[in-house]
Amino acid sequence: MKRREFLKGSVAAATGVFGMPTLVSSVAVAKAPSSPNDKINIAQIGCGRIARAMDLPGVLRHDLCRVVATADVDIKRARDGKRLIEDFYERRKGNRGYVDVKVYQDYREMLRDESIDAVVISTPDHWHARPTAEAALLGKDVFLQKPAALTIAEGRMMSDIVNRTGCVFQLGSQQRAISPWPQFKWVCELVRNGAIGQVKHIEIGLPTDPSGRNWPEMPVPENLNYDMWLGSTPVEPYTENRVHPQNGYGRPGWLRIEAYGAGMITGWGTHHVDTAHWGMGTEYTGPVEIEGTAEFPESGLWDVHGPYDIRSKYANGVTMHISDKHPNGVRFIGEEGWIFVSRGSAGVTASDPTSGDPNTEALRVSDPKILQMEIGSDGIHLYECPDIHLDWLRCIRTRRQAVVPVEVAHRSCSACLIYHMAMKLPGTLHWDPRKERFVDNDQANAMLSRPQRAPYGLEYMRI
Repeated sequence: MKRREFLKGSVAAATGVFGMPTLVSSVAVAKAPSSPNDKINIAQIGCGRIARAMDLPGVLRHDLCRVVATADVDIKRARDGKRLIEDFYERRKGNRGYVDVKVYQDYREMLRDESIDAVVISTPDHWHARPTAEAALLGKDVFLQKPAALTIAEGRMMSDIVNRTGCVFQLGSQQRAISPWPQFKWVCELVRNGAIGQVKHIEIGLPTDPSGRNWPEMPVPENLNYDMWLGSTPVEPYTENRVHPQNGYGRPGWLRIEAYGAGMITGWGTHHVDTAHWGMGTEYTGPVEIEGTAEFPESGLWDVHGPYDIRSKYANGVTMHISDKHPNGVRFIGEEGWIFVSRGSAGVTASDPTSGDPNTEALRVSDPKILQMEIGSDGIHLYECPDIHLDWLRCIRTRRQAVVPVEVAHRSCSACLIYHMAMKLPGTLHWDPRKERFVDNDQANAMLSRPQRAPYGLEYMRI
């Protein structure tokens, strides 16, 4: 049964002023399955650590959908994903033949399958924006792991495409969900409703990643399409610690390399900055003044930032201080008190740098009376999200925006990318959130995008 209408146009039409030279013959508009009893057919793009620990379990447990395909440039991982999915359904349904999961090494081939309604993207950061845009243009709804994009330019382009196609988008910003961490929504509601008075300052603590030595060049495994894994980034010699483990699903090396991501400032930063934006009500804007410093490794393969100190100011007058010296979490400081919120001792996966600290408190306040505030029916009540994957699936049915729509995702990510630029540039940066440009700073504006290696960058898309 067909579920898509096609609109003639091009990528330029889909992206407004952010045009691209490669034309797209048609743009598909995603629609909900025709019957409430129809399952939402999901495909998983990227079958590594986060997919196995977070995203596949997150969608598999809900009967609204069924996972029918996997894709990974490492075909061994795609096949492992197939086994994980089919084993789950055999346990749940008592039927080994409940679904025959299709396996792909190139997700673009998979996106051509019109029976697939939506995709979950759990790829490295440099492979976030393009598959999201392609899926939206082909009528698929998208769940994307954070951060939203590798650069501000591709994040803007991705957001425009998703919004023009009607794609139901969700970012994996789990701190907005009641499960597993209800304290974040509660704290943001308290702050929005004046429990600590007018917010004046926010402190955010994030972890850091270790640097590492240089590892020798290795033969590319036969199961890995390494050129496609590199994607739009420059060609570099293969070594396992650049990519991901060939045995097991431990924390991959690419997380510590700037070619593929910005390090913890976006890795954990998009979570905590998103929480700060949620509490301030600044989800569709960003800082206006920024300055920062950081230590970077002088040698070795892993080159993302180490210790850092970033200070910024928003147009509403609120200042923000982000530092690895603060406890991992967000502290809102107001005229009448403060409140600190974190995940406590929990992490997303066992290999998170901050997992397992039994001394980390999830909630602290300057005065216990702050937590006694009752928010009446006329108060500010934030979006009620049961869990991040279920919310997305329900929104696919109803066609309403999910708790973290694409523009909100882009803005939390772009703020973190701006903070990353401030680590490397002297003086105070002045940012115009409306134009998404730095004021009178060509050096900073040159960092809003990166050269993209053909044929993989967003500018080379052909649907």
